[in-house]
Amino acid sequence: MLQTPIPSAWCEIDLGRISRNLELTLGLLPKGAAFCAVMKADAYGHGIDRVVPLLLEQGVSCIGITSNAEARSVRNCGFTGTLIRLRAASPQEVEAALPDRVEEQVGSLAAARHLCGLKLRGQAPSGFHLALNAGGMSRDGLDISTPAGQQECRQILDEAGENIVAISTHFPSNEPAPLKQSSQRFKQQVEWVFENSDLNRSDILVHAGSTLTLLSGLGVESDMYRCGAVLYGFLRPDLGFRPTMELKAQVVHLGAYPKGATVGYDCDYRLDADRNLACISIGYAAGYSRIAQDRGAVLIRGTRAAVLGKVSMNSIVADVTGIADVQVGDTATVFGSDAAGAISADTAAGQFKTILPDLYADWGMRNPRLYR
Repeated sequence: MLQTPIPSAWCEIDLGRISRNLELTLGLLPKGAAFCAVMKADAYGHGIDRVVPLLLEQGVSCIGITSNAEARSVRNCGFTGTLIRLRAASPQEVEAALPDRVEEQVGSLAAARHLCGLKLRGQAPSGFHLALNAGGMSRDGLDISTPAGQQECRQILDEAGENIVAISTHFPSNEPAPLKQSSQRFKQQVEWVFENSDLNRSDILVHAGSTLTLLSGLGVESDMYRCGAVLYGFLRPDLGFRPTMELKAQVVHLGAYPKGATVGYDCDYRLDADRNLACISIGYAAGYSRIAQDRGAVLIRGTRAAVLGKVSMNSIVADVTGIADVQVGDTATVFGSDAAGAISADTAAGQFKTILPDLYADWGMRNPRLYR
């Protein structure tokens, strides 16, 4: 008889918290501003198929994606609203996404001509978003701060203007001073576009705001805010946002080791006293990065246990000397809460030297997801 395999490590995802975070986010939008829910990286590792129904429950009508697989997953959930790609796409990607009615980004004359060519064949996307480099990402937006960039923009507007439904940018920093500067630059460049085209401002969606922009408190002008991170509780617990994912594994072995014994590869860690050690079923293959060596910890029975030695592919070792009644099969919490203890977002970011969106996407796409 076939049985479901027991996972070595897994993510526990709280759907109720996602719904609550979404409700809080919608309540923060400036009056009249639209909302785009960003579903990149399979909804930041949470699973598009489980998150999109929550968006539908609260009337979200615009979703942002990057890949064709994400677009298809969103449509398979029954979403019929506006679907925007939030990066440049290759011609092959654009054509393959046509059945899913994706509005595409245009940041070059070549991209505009390709999309216009599709329209001549009756296959064009439903709308083009003119992407500007006003914020300074220098990634896939058109830079119109130079005469050459302005000339290319005029050509795009001449050849594809009737298909443009939006103008967008992405801010590289949401610190107050650079955000104000980027926002003002974008505003000026948008005005330049309207002055040098037949576009009607009332027909065009101008969008630049992200999660950090929305939470900046600076009142940046944007017809629409594109938010992903805030839905998963990465930021502002003071406003009620709560993390939506926890990462857990199991204690699979317990052993007593004497003073002087070494732990892990290359004998990098040596015990300074007799210690009780637990082998835990997670390693770098499941997203417990090797960079956490010498600063990692897990929770076992609500108590913090330091991770010792180098991280292996499928296991780590934790010092459980001070934890009473620890047993094989106990849950080890890498991120999240256990009894009165918690590995917080700041703690996790410090251990792994990265941001929580990176960790969530990595953990959620590497490990089985359990929903509650």
